[in-house]
Amino acid sequence: MTIVDQEQDVTQLQNMEMELLLEAIYRHYGYDFRNYSPPFLKRRILNRMAAEKQRTVSGLQEKVLHNRLVMERLFKDFSINVTEMFRDPSFFESLRENVIPIVRDYPAIRIWHVGCGSGEEVYSMAILLHEAGLLEKTRIYATDINQVNLEKAKQGSFPLEKMKLYTTNYIQSGGERAFSEYYSVKNDGACFSPFLKKNMVFFQHNLVTDQSFNEFHIIICRNVMIYFNKTLQNHVHQLLYESLFNSGFLGLGNREEIRFTNYAEHYEVLHSAEKLYRKNK
Repeated sequence: MTIVDQEQDVTQLQNMEMELLLEAIYRHYGYDFRNYSPPFLKRRILNRMAAEKQRTVSGLQEKVLHNRLVMERLFKDFSINVTEMFRDPSFFESLRENVIPIVRDYPAIRIWHVGCGSGEEVYSMAILLHEAGLLEKTRIYATDINQVNLEKAKQGSFPLEKMKLYTTNYIQSGGERAFSEYYSVKNDGACFSPFLKKNMVFFQHNLVTDQSFNEFHIIICRNVMIYFNKTLQNHVHQLLYESLFNSGFLGLGNREEIRFTNYAEHYEVLHSAEKLYRKNK
């Protein structure tokens, strides 16, 4: 057997071990990562193997199945939380210009933030709605697979050191006030005003296994599906489509596309650069 053959054999064995690990996690814990992007999963699993001092994926699987703390650490590895307030300011500017004027006359507004992480973008939306005079009649549903993230989001407290960046983002998004009006400083944190979260609902929701739970006028699902394979992406797009009112709005992340999904024809492009769409049928 040549060196190339040996390397291919090792790779095939490792891929098989990873499939068995994901199947075991699904059967034992109920978390389904089987249709996540293979390169993403491989990076995270190899990193966790190194952290747990395991030479093989099978060794990691044994620890995951018999030690819930190891599973929690791997779960955290799989639950990426890369976010900031008014992330990609031009996206929020586009919401102000293209969506707010249309929903302004609705008697009530329902918004779903999918994969909300620790909540920065949810509070950004609340500030945007407040400045448009719409927060009082809006209910924001914020969901994530990771309960730890949700608990952080409910607190509405973010590192004070991030406020300079968040202020810049807010101004670039078209913010109308002094950003510091929205939070007070406690210890090393910026605690956002309670009125912002009065109409927020945070709860755990798994895009892979859970169903639609309401109809929404706006759904924000940004940079969540980049970690999914094509099959799971189409599954999630079906869920989002079924959860939107006719003429409802869908906001995706800048690395995501709707053109190559099974639901592309059901949307019109509202702002192509910002991946903002409107359901048309």
